[in-house]
Amino acid sequence: MELIKKHMILEDIFATWHNQLGSDAIAYKNHCYRVLNFYAAFVAKTPDNLNKGAIAIAFHDLGIWTEHTFDYLPPSEQLARDYLSADHNADWVDDIVAMIANHHKVTAYQGNPLVEALRKADWLDVSLGALRFGLTKAFIQSVQDAFPEEGFHRRLTELSTQHIKKHPFKPLPMFKW
Repeated sequence: MELIKKHMILEDIFATWHNQLGSDAIAYKNHCYRVLNFYAAFVAKTPDNLNKGAIAIAFHDLGIWTEHTFDYLPPSEQLARDYLSADHNADWVDDIVAMIANHHKVTAYQGNPLVEALRKADWLDVSLGALRFGLTKAFIQSVQDAFPEEGFHRRLTELSTQHIKKHPFKPLPMFKW
């Protein structure tokens, strides 16, 4: 399977938010490209599916940096809504917001294959390939080699720890069952 090494929607969104991401910009960008490639392995590769995936993936964790919070799903969803309304793709809002809102759902998402594809793709990356969802180790390794870690998982651990210290009774607000 040919890897997606550059996607113009991702590139445009990253250019807009590069300063907000600061020193985490490359790590987040590589995470997004890993997730996009895993997502693409789970969906029909139509332009709409790939573009919807790229938008959802670009915004899925962005609220961490824009709002400085680990309760980032609502701000990430709003960033995507704002982007879509400015870009005249308002008819994609429901799919993309559902993709963002459910990307940390622990159990399978029923009813929208794009949401489920993003959920599996993100879990695959966050688990460092331990959860493969039928993808081969060789493919996963090729994606990881093309888009190195750059400290992404270490940064998530740091942010999780900071959040848990401040909010011990709501340690991981982004998870859903």
